[in-house]
Amino acid sequence: MRVISGSARGRTLKAVPGMGTRPTTDKVKEALFSMIGPYFDGGAVLDLFAGTGGLGIEALSRGMDKAVFVDLEYKSIEVVRSNLKAAGLEDKAEVYKNDAERALKALAKREAAFDLVFLDPPYRLKHVDKLMETMDSLKLLKPEATIVVEYDSSFEYPDSFGPFKEVRKAKYGEAAVSVYNYEQQESSPVQEPGKEE
Repeated sequence: MRVISGSARGRTLKAVPGMGTRPTTDKVKEALFSMIGPYFDGGAVLDLFAGTGGLGIEALSRGMDKAVFVDLEYKSIEVVRSNLKAAGLEDKAEVYKNDAERALKALAKREAAFDLVFLDPPYRLKHVDKLMETMDSLKLLKPEATIVVEYDSSFEYPDSFGPFKEVRKAKYGEAAVSVYNYEQQESSPVQEPGKEE
């Protein structure tokens, strides 16, 4: 595994020991970034099921300003820190050991907001759409944010729900990638009682 492009191009990334983490292959990563970028002019990225941190690190290498990495496993957190150091990007990153939903609530308290979100949970988890709805309700997404979901290709997420609209989808063997655009709803003005339009 390596950083494919940008400022940290060619840097080798460690994998998480054991079989619990399934890192995105370089081939899928390259295809994914050609769908959403491939390069960025600043912005904030959230890598919520970070694993090795490979997706968030690639986004930083390609021009994002800062990244937040979250994972529940100690081993993953150690590997993310090590990979950030290897890529020379640790000064642009925050790394937290936390459960996804608790992490979102903690980020909301800090009034964080993201331009790009990676959701690549273990394939047994099938609730990414609920996490996206939570991000919307907690105001964690900037208007027109991009959310990238990687999941088991035998599973289907809806094309659109709430303010989320799928704009790209691709399958690579047992992996599927859906790219959603966050179309923030305009809140309708409240009419004062007794006044006619």
